[in-house]
Amino acid sequence: MTLYAAYGSNMDPARMSERCPHSPLDTTGWLNGWRLTFGGEEHGWDGALPTIVQDPFEQVFVALYDVTREDERVLDEVEMASSGLYRKTKVRISTMSGERVAWAYVLDAYEGGLPSALNLGVLADAAEAADAPSDYVTALRTRPCRSTGL
Repeated sequence: MTLYAAYGSNMDPARMSERCPHSPLDTTGWLNGWRLTFGGEEHGWDGALPTIVQDPFEQVFVALYDVTREDERVLDEVEMASSGLYRKTKVRISTMSGERVAWAYVLDAYEGGLPSALNLGVLADAAEAADAPSDYVTALRTRPCRSTGL
C-alpha cells in the first residue's frame, strides 16, 4: 500500500470508499508550502480543474488514504492520469503524528481560470466531510467561481 494525499473531491471518505473500497482513510493533515489553485480551463470542462502548486507561504488540507495497487489503478483512470491530464508527485504531509510521504495528483496544465460553482461546492463539501477546519471550508465556499447554469 502507498499513501495518497487527496485535496479535491476525494477528501470525502464516502466518495473514496465507493471508488476505492480497499483503501481506507489513514489520517488528515496539511501539505505545507503548496496552495490549492485551478487550471486546465482550456480542456473544455465547465470550469477550471483543481490542482496544487508550490507556494512557500500557503498550505492545503488533505486526507491521506492507504491505497492498494488495484485502487491506485482505479484512481489513475478517474483522475485521467493515464491520459496525462494529471501526473503524480511525491509530497510531504504534516500530520498530528509527524510527517508522512505520500503522492498527490497535479494538473499538467497552465494555472488560471475559475472553477464552476458546482465543482467548488463539491470540493468544499468533501473538505467538510474530511473534518477540515471550518475556516478552510469557508474559504473554499467563498472563492471566486463561475456559474454554469446547472
